[in-house]
Amino acid sequence: MNSLALPPDFDSRVLRNERMAKHTSWHVGGPADFFFTPADEADLVAFLRSLEPMTPVMWIGLGSNLLVRDGGIRGAVIDTHGVFAELDRINDNEIQAGAGVACAKLAKQCIKWGLGPAEFFAGIPGTLGGALAMNAGAFGGETWNHVISVTTLDRSGTRRERPASDFTVGYRHVSGPKDEWFLGARLRFEQRPGVSNDDIRLLLARRKATQPIGEWSCGSVFTNPPGDHAARLIDSAGLKGFRIGGARVSEMHANFIVNDGTATAANIEQLIAHVRQTVESTHGVKLTPEVRMVGERE
Repeated sequence: MNSLALPPDFDSRVLRNERMAKHTSWHVGGPADFFFTPADEADLVAFLRSLEPMTPVMWIGLGSNLLVRDGGIRGAVIDTHGVFAELDRINDNEIQAGAGVACAKLAKQCIKWGLGPAEFFAGIPGTLGGALAMNAGAFGGETWNHVISVTTLDRSGTRRERPASDFTVGYRHVSGPKDEWFLGARLRFEQRPGVSNDDIRLLLARRKATQPIGEWSCGSVFTNPPGDHAARLIDSAGLKGFRIGGARVSEMHANFIVNDGTATAANIEQLIAHVRQTVESTHGVKLTPEVRMVGERE
């Protein structure tokens, strides 16, 4: 695409041809044309308004649940992790949290405040912004069960406060006003003074015993079909350990695809397609990826 024309104060801060493999939990992905980390909301608004109208924009947090193809991303990538990091208690039952807050941090802080159920957030390997975008969940909890309202920002830099009722929410799915991004959310919990960090430790120990923690993955690759589990279907189709290049189906948890350190994004995408085809031919079930696949193929 055409060179991005920016004011000097932005031009020196924008990374060009930034390898997205450095910013995703799968550690794969080609270059983004432009990669920008705003200092704060005002800085972000100014950056958005400086872009040419047709420049595509994508937001990322911790880069989990994201597959960036080897050809990279055309346009601008905005990095929110560590930027929109406010986390405040509003009243006895409500908190305000920024989109850049890591879900694990959110869980721990809610326990300090004696609020719950929030410990499930510790099992979500991303930021609140990503959790809001897909209604992420773990250990039986889901993000939008706790959302009162959200703060959004559109391409023109207009900030809005929207009630949860402005969005249609389902299992790993959220739809609402187009071309708006989450800056944060107001969340409601119950007072649970007896909850402690031991609850998180128990959940994480269970996760560590059943998932390939420490290996390069995106978390769960497929949503669970009604009344069943994607991992069971993949396992019973004989796919544990199946690999394409450096990507393989985890032997520990069949709904995880891991990068052994040599995988390309193409390897992973091909493996996702193979798993879907095999499960459909074996069980007659079409698995739906929950991972977001973006960018161009080489």
